[in-house]
Amino acid sequence: MSDAAQPTAAEVRAAAEAVKTALDRHLAEVERRSGDDDPAVFEAFNQLAAAAEAYDELLYDRYDEVTPFEIPGADETLPPYAGPEEPHAISVLIRRDYTVAEPQRLLAQAERVEAADHEDVTGVDEDAAGTVPGALGLLFGEFEPDEIASRHKEFGLEEGDSTLWVTAAEEAPEAGEWLEAPFEHIDPQAVVCRFDVSAVFDDEEDDDPADADEDDIEFVDDDLDEHDEPDEHDEDDEDEGGERSRPGGRVRGAGR
Repeated sequence: MSDAAQPTAAEVRAAAEAVKTALDRHLAEVERRSGDDDPAVFEAFNQLAAAAEAYDELLYDRYDEVTPFEIPGADETLPPYAGPEEPHAISVLIRRDYTVAEPQRLLAQAERVEAADHEDVTGVDEDAAGTVPGALGLLFGEFEPDEIASRHKEFGLEEGDSTLWVTAAEEAPEAGEWLEAPFEHIDPQAVVCRFDVSAVFDDEEDDDPADADEDDIEFVDDDLDEHDEPDEHDEDDEDEGGERSRPGGRVRGAGR
């Protein structure tokens, strides 16, 4: 980083003072909290986390030093649930990131779709398969997102981070109500659960191998008698096709 872009010593000092102020406020809110899910404590926590992160960045930029602060991940910082106790509707929000690792493979798959005897995909030009944006439009118009996720390597894509949120509501929205802005107005306090997939979680597990098995989920077959032996092929089948050993990264989630 150039000297011109570096923060000043005064800016670093101001960020440190902001951390102290945020610490005092967080402690004060904890001392007078009204319950385990006090929103004032949650807000003070977020402000403290933001102040600590800002200070850490400025300290590094100015002095090439770091702090021991570690901001918890999203699964540990869900705000208190304030949605309906008995929701009559839910929304499932999904984001999946991909890298176009092999453009030629992507284009070749799109050309096959374009050449096949299928209905034209709405909004895609006849020669769309010749460009990466057009090829993506063809493929995502032809295949369901879950199928692309399971076959991403065939389409020249490499998985990145992904997340799934489930939000609750009293009533289902009217048809077409949110189509113009589908991802706006999401209330974090209406999130029932969320699940994140990222390779960064694998890195964290590698740092602490003692906890590596704690997140593994065991499924119990209700029809299996305690004296029965499990099928010898079950374990292999789960490793080959199951979601439990997904290569894209470890799953981390939180629910209510």
